[in-house]
Amino acid sequence: MKFRAKIVDGACLNHFTRVSNMIAKLAKTCTLRISPDKLNFILSDKVANGGVSMWCELEQLSLSSSNRIVTHDIPVKVIPRKLWKDLQEPTVPEADVSIYLPALKTMKSVVEKMKNISNHLIIEANLNGELNLKIETELVCITTHFKDLGNPPLASENTSQDGNSEQMAEVQIDIRKLLQFLAGQQVNPTKATCNIVRNKIVHFDLLHEDASLQYFIPALS
Repeated sequence: MKFRAKIVDGACLNHFTRVSNMIAKLAKTCTLRISPDKLNFILSDKVANGGVSMWCELEQLSLSSSNRIVTHDIPVKVIPRKLWKDLQEPTVPEADVSIYLPALKTMKSVVEKMKNISNHLIIEANLNGELNLKIETELVCITTHFKDLGNPPLASENTSQDGNSEQMAEVQIDIRKLLQFLAGQQVNPTKATCNIVRNKIVHFDLLHEDASLQYFIPALS
């Protein structure tokens, strides 16, 4: 079966292309969910089994028409209705720490260098606007520090850390999965947040002008 994408607005076409290119760098295949007012790209690998998951949402494309019409047929496999319940927006776990991210290109440059030393990376952050990227091996320990990043308002009010804003929450993840996520971000989002559930999962929440992306990377056991 084929899915036919027909876009009549030039600006929407460019935006859809940018988002599609971003998704292509994150996954070879994904689920596409179409509703009257939204379009979702979904990757639902089981986090419990070490897989990443993703939820990307685009608001409706423009209802206006122009002279530029692009039609593209894409082979698809229709998912039975009985499985739709498994493709809902993921529940965001309550984070121990939420923090704004530095420039993603800067993060990517740091992680690329670290990848040559270790397959594992520790992300740690606190409610004082500090985030560290750290690798540890038998021979070396390397840490890159980011300061004054700021925390989302609700996170700053979080009292789960007994009022100690400098206490770090950390999670160790597969460095290749983080690098794949960063490599897919060609344009800096208007807002980028990292939510850490200590020793369980890291949740990245990116907001673009008219699209949002949630990406989950599980902790290494």
